[in-house]
Amino acid sequence: MTGKKRIAVIGPVYPYKSGIAHYTGLLVRSLKEMAKVRIISYKMQYPKLLFKQEQRDYSNDRFKIDDALFLINTANPFNIIKTAFTVNHYDPDLVIIQWWHPYFAPCYRILTTFLKKPVLFICHNVFPHERFIMDRFLTKLTLSKGDFFILHSEKEVRDLLTILPDAKYRVNMHPTYAAFRTGEIREKNSAEKRLLFFGLVRPYKGLAYLLKALKELPDVYLTIAGDFGGSRAEYGELLSDAALRDRVDVVDSYIPDNDIQGYFENCDAVVLPYIDATQSGVAQMAFGFEKPVIATRVGGLPEVVTDGVTGVLTEPGDAAALRDGIERFYKLKDGNTDFRKNILDDAERFSWEHLCRTILEMI
Repeated sequence: MTGKKRIAVIGPVYPYKSGIAHYTGLLVRSLKEMAKVRIISYKMQYPKLLFKQEQRDYSNDRFKIDDALFLINTANPFNIIKTAFTVNHYDPDLVIIQWWHPYFAPCYRILTTFLKKPVLFICHNVFPHERFIMDRFLTKLTLSKGDFFILHSEKEVRDLLTILPDAKYRVNMHPTYAAFRTGEIREKNSAEKRLLFFGLVRPYKGLAYLLKALKELPDVYLTIAGDFGGSRAEYGELLSDAALRDRVDVVDSYIPDNDIQGYFENCDAVVLPYIDATQSGVAQMAFGFEKPVIATRVGGLPEVVTDGVTGVLTEPGDAAALRDGIERFYKLKDGNTDFRKNILDDAERFSWEHLCRTILEMI
């Protein structure tokens, strides 16, 4: 271990059940191959007043980091200052902080004020998907304390430079989530054409456009697997339409890690009909299961999906364009396009090792 850099990583890890927690755990595992790493997570991430759902999932410990320290109470300034002293005592060469929402602005502003070492923010979203008053101010207040930035798309670069025009940054594609695989990927258990919409259902993800497109594709089936967050009634008319009623399976809940593989195995492609996006962890889950992605040309998705090679790109907010994109996907699939081979050939730029090398090059 002599000569290796010392790095402190701050963010959620198992048993927290967000995609950011999976990301942080996999990043730490890969970084430990190249550096000395200490992971510091939260003992209280969100107050129950703001986030009433269960925040932890103990059902799958494949993402567990045995030496993780759960120290940070994000709503307690005195605790945050104490955590900063703990990090300083570790004496890292670099502190990596996961950034995805301005809720963490007060916590991270206090933390970085007391840290004595350079800070690198990994920005999953510079600004939140669902904007609100003061989000720009809070983001700038916090990210201005960063020395370096990792961004996962050119859109995020443009957003960052609007508040920090002199920021030192590198763009590195969001790595692939292959760790959800519990074994060999089984062949799809049906010959029917089936697509998958996976993850939290939110307005910016464009599910309504996908359902409208599907109405005109009578031989295509869809699985929707993800928590609607109480908004399922907004899609009730579409889901009960006679043209869709028998072709759309809905699992309105959080999908435990151990159940994820089955959903991806039993589809031909994953659909991201987003009307707004930065990048997508779901796309990287799809690639981890060697499944192509049908996505819209928004945010960083065109940088991830190579049209006609690892998936299909179409225009956002347009059900007819999405219908045409799905039809084109199946024509390519039934032709000579080997999506699986193409995904494997493109895997290096989405590797965790690539991200770790990028980070170490910035120190």
